[in-house]
Amino acid sequence: MKGSRTGSGSGRAGGPLRAVGRALHLPVTGPARGIRKATHAHGAGESGLGKLIELHGVNGAGDVMITVALASTVFFSVPTDEARGRVALYLAITMAPFTVLAPVIGPLLDRLPHGRRAAMAGAMLARALLALILSGAVASGSLELYPAALGVLVASKAYGVVRSAVVPRLLPPRFSLVKANSRVTLGGLLATGVAAPIAAGLQSIGPSWPLYGAFVIFVAGTFLSFSLPSKVDSAKGEDVALLAADEEHLHGPHRKQVKRPGLRTVGIGVTHALGANASLRCLSGFLIFFLAFLLREHPLTGESAAVSLGIVIAAAGTGNALGTAVGAGLKSKKPEIIIVTVVACVVGAAITAAIFFGAFLVACLAAVAGFAQALGKLSLDALIQRDVPEQVRTSAFARSETILQVSWVFGGAVGIVMPLNGTLGLFVGASIVAVGWLTTVKGLLGSARHSGPARPRVA
Repeated sequence: MKGSRTGSGSGRAGGPLRAVGRALHLPVTGPARGIRKATHAHGAGESGLGKLIELHGVNGAGDVMITVALASTVFFSVPTDEARGRVALYLAITMAPFTVLAPVIGPLLDRLPHGRRAAMAGAMLARALLALILSGAVASGSLELYPAALGVLVASKAYGVVRSAVVPRLLPPRFSLVKANSRVTLGGLLATGVAAPIAAGLQSIGPSWPLYGAFVIFVAGTFLSFSLPSKVDSAKGEDVALLAADEEHLHGPHRKQVKRPGLRTVGIGVTHALGANASLRCLSGFLIFFLAFLLREHPLTGESAAVSLGIVIAAAGTGNALGTAVGAGLKSKKPEIIIVTVVACVVGAAITAAIFFGAFLVACLAAVAGFAQALGKLSLDALIQRDVPEQVRTSAFARSETILQVSWVFGGAVGIVMPLNGTLGLFVGASIVAVGWLTTVKGLLGSARHSGPARPRVA
C-alpha cells in the first residue's frame, strides 16, 4: 500500500513536469514535425527526396547568412561612390575568376559519380570553414575577404551542380522532375525567408555574428549530406553531355572516332531554352546590382534605402516562390511555350517600368522577373528531362547550371557600371531580355511544333 501511494504521488508529480517539458519542446518539435511531414509527403520520404529538400533548406539558410554579412560590409557600410568601387572590386576579384572556374566544376564533378554525398558534404564543410575566415576579415577589413568570398562562391556552385545531378536519382513514383525540382526549390526559398530576419538580427549584434551562424548551419549540412540514400552515389549508365544543337555531334563522322562515346546532342529545344533562361538570369543579376545602387541614392518615397531594397527583394522572392509553385501545375503545357510566354511578359514589364518609372512598377517588374525566372528554369528542366537521353541527363544539368550562373555574373557587372538613371537602366534591362527572346523564340516554337503532345511526366 505504501509503495502504491508513493508511486501514485510520483505519478501526480511527474504529470505536471511532463506537461511543462512538452510545452517547452513544442515550439521546436512542433515545427520540426510539420516540416518533416511536408518534405516527406507523396513518397518523398521513401525515395530520399525529402532529405534532399531539407538539405537544400540548410544550404539556403547558410547562404543568406553569408550574403547579409557581405552585403552589410561591402555595400551598406560606406558612401555610395565608395560602395560602387568596393562592389566592382568584389566582382573583379571574386566573380571574374569564378566565371573561369565555373565551367570546370561540372566536368570535374562528372568524374565523381560515386561520391556525390561526399562532394555535397565537402561543399558544406568548405563554406563552414570559409565563414570563419570571413568573420575575421569583416571585423578587420583585411583583403582575406575577397579570396574567401571566391571560395564560398565556388563551393556554393559545386553544391548546386551536385544537387541538380542528384534530384533525378531520388524521384518518387509518379513524380516528374519539374515537380521534384519545385519541391526542392521551395524548400530553399522558405528556409531563406526564415533565416534572413535571423541573419539581420545577428548583424545588429556584430558584423561577424551572421558568419558564426553560417558556420553552425553548414556544419549541420555537412552531416546531413551523408544522411541521403546510398543510391545518390550510384552512376550506373551515366555519361557526359555536350550542350550542342547540331546533328553533326550525333551522326557526324567524328563521333565514331571517339574512343569514349560521351558527347551527344541535347537538341535544339534545350539549347534555345537555355539561351532564353540565360537572358532572364542576366536580367536578375543586372537588377540586383543596378537597383541596389539606384535605390540607395534615390529610395522609394518615404522609405530608407535598406527598406526600399528590401521591398524590391521581397517582391522578387514572392514572384519566384509563386512561379515555383505554379510550375508543377502546368502538366498539359509544352515547356517551350511557357518559356516563350514568360520571357515575353518580362520584356513587356521591363519596358512598361522604364517608360512609367516608379516605385510600384519597379516592384512589379521584380515580381514578374522572379516569377518568370522560376517558371522558365522549371521548363528548362522539363525539356532536359524530355529531350536529353537519360544516361547523359545529369551532365546536361551540370552544364546548364554553369551557364546560368555565368549569365548572372555578366548582368551584375553591367548593373554596376550603369549610370543611376532609372529609365535608362530599365531600358537596358529590357534590351537584355528582348535579345534573349528574339534569338530563341523561333527555335522554341519550332521545337514545340515538332515535339508532339506534351508528356505528362515533363511538367
